[in-house]
Amino acid sequence: MTIKSMTVIPMTCIQTALALFALATTAGVHAADDMTIRLATTTSTYHSGLLDFLLPEFKKDTGYTVDVLAAGTGKSLRMGQNGDVDLVMTHAPKSEAKFVDAGYGVLPRQLMYNDFVLVGPKADPAKINAGNDVVKALAGIASYNATFISRGDDSGTNKKELSLWAQTNMEPNFAGYKAVGQGMGPTLNMASELQAYTLTDRGTWLAYQNKLDLKIVVQGDQRLFNPYQVILVNPSRYPGINYQGAKIFSDWLVNPKAQTMINSYKRNGKQLFVANAKSSLIL
Repeated sequence: MTIKSMTVIPMTCIQTALALFALATTAGVHAADDMTIRLATTTSTYHSGLLDFLLPEFKKDTGYTVDVLAAGTGKSLRMGQNGDVDLVMTHAPKSEAKFVDAGYGVLPRQLMYNDFVLVGPKADPAKINAGNDVVKALAGIASYNATFISRGDDSGTNKKELSLWAQTNMEPNFAGYKAVGQGMGPTLNMASELQAYTLTDRGTWLAYQNKLDLKIVVQGDQRLFNPYQVILVNPSRYPGINYQGAKIFSDWLVNPKAQTMINSYKRNGKQLFVANAKSSLIL
């Protein structure tokens, strides 16, 4: 019987080939990761539709994809503290200052602002008649024991609400007070179903108002000002994050193009946010 000759490939060659394949695969994954930016943000930028408006244009301009984790300000900042995201976009100035001062965040930038509004049943059972005094209105809701739905989720809106309750010198522990641990959209839906009062950012209110059986009962109080910042996660603390991509996104957001887009974004014919970045960078 004739044995046909065959080529024997040494194991060292196979091992080398496998190693090169693994390196190429890993390089491809890292290349893909380098073009993906992880953003943790408050639910208001998501539920208002603003990010759906901005992100396709950002990808068109830069090639980057942004993965959005909409979880409220408190959870977003914690994700930044853990190095789980590349940057945060939030609206709780005191918490953001602590985030930066503790070394978790760098390059905080003003981005935009809107305001909070107090909404409630169209019949206004608490008879607030508070004009633009939100603290007086909250005190009236508690005294009447009306139903008040709190997000109760450590979000920027929840932090603002609790700071306003503190100014009433009353604890929000009356029978009608319900903390639900939900985002702004579900909280508004629940308030509408229960004919309750709640505090909401104006952007989400404008996005949802046509679906709700509620009205604005207090607006215009200076204490309802609602500023947003974008902050990069510190690469010195977390070297594995996509700092370069996050920086490019931050630069893009504060540039005239994105700032103009933020100002032009409307729901039901009304502007949701006012751009107020101090920087005008050239990409």
